[in-house]
Amino acid sequence: MTSVRTLLEKPWLWSFVGALVVWLATVAFTGGYGAGGMVTAALSLAVFTVIVGVGQMFVITLGPGNVDLSLPANIGLASAVAMKVMGGSDSMIVVGLLAALATGAAIGAINYLLIWALRIPPIIATLSASFIIQSVDISYGRGLQIKPPPGFADFTNWQVLGIPVLAMLTVVFTIGAALALQRMIFGRSVLAIGQNIRAAWLAGVHVGRIRFLTYTLCGALGGIDGALLAGYFRGANVDIGNEYLLASIAVVVIGGTSVAGGKANVPGVWGAGLFLVLLLTMLNTFGVSAGVRLVLTGLIIVGVITAAGGEKAVR
Repeated sequence: MTSVRTLLEKPWLWSFVGALVVWLATVAFTGGYGAGGMVTAALSLAVFTVIVGVGQMFVITLGPGNVDLSLPANIGLASAVAMKVMGGSDSMIVVGLLAALATGAAIGAINYLLIWALRIPPIIATLSASFIIQSVDISYGRGLQIKPPPGFADFTNWQVLGIPVLAMLTVVFTIGAALALQRMIFGRSVLAIGQNIRAAWLAGVHVGRIRFLTYTLCGALGGIDGALLAGYFRGANVDIGNEYLLASIAVVVIGGTSVAGGKANVPGVWGAGLFLVLLLTMLNTFGVSAGVRLVLTGLIIVGVITAAGGEKAVR
């Protein structure tokens, strides 16, 4: 009984419960038709939200005010860079992925340098950076018709026994992220800064360096996400990352990470990613209009966050 109570107190559990409830409601509405395909599709699409969600989670864990609003522009530019470098050739896939990774990492590094040099809040710095990146993306990627290499497109859509290979690899990545948070100096330093930045500094944590690495990591994950999206959807697009701004923040919050910083939850990012994808599928299946869909999505998200609850009252 104690173990069950302990499990129910885990904030990440409620994101998975929400995903399961939404899936069951959709299956009941369709009479069971396409239940398995729905799970496969949810896994395929949730991957992209999870990757950027993990990056956003690290940034938000740094403490109040830390957030990366440049992710959509980052994703769009990196997708264009990756496709142009690959040039439709399978032999250039690795080089294109490295180019997208480097593009995203550079954007993340510049974001922090703006925060540090100009002493402005992260929300202002990253939002300003996004406008600059969008301008570069429009001039560089607008009208880009380069298709991804056949091997890369096949890889991003490859499934084994109905499970996307990209989802399997992302699970391995998120396990690594969880271990980094709990076992590595970098992850523990991120948590310490989020809990109390001054105490972390007094304890010998290189606050500036850790924050720089965290924003760079977030940018790099946005870059690789842009390349993978371009492969999955068969081409780059200036607007390909637009939906991942609010989604990357939503999966962090719904997944149980504290917006006050100092507390991260990697499993919850997966649960929240699946929840958001399945929620959209359910509302589309029910034939809900776009306006009502937005309202219901907001209400359901608030409901899940409320169900997860805040911090338990101190006895």
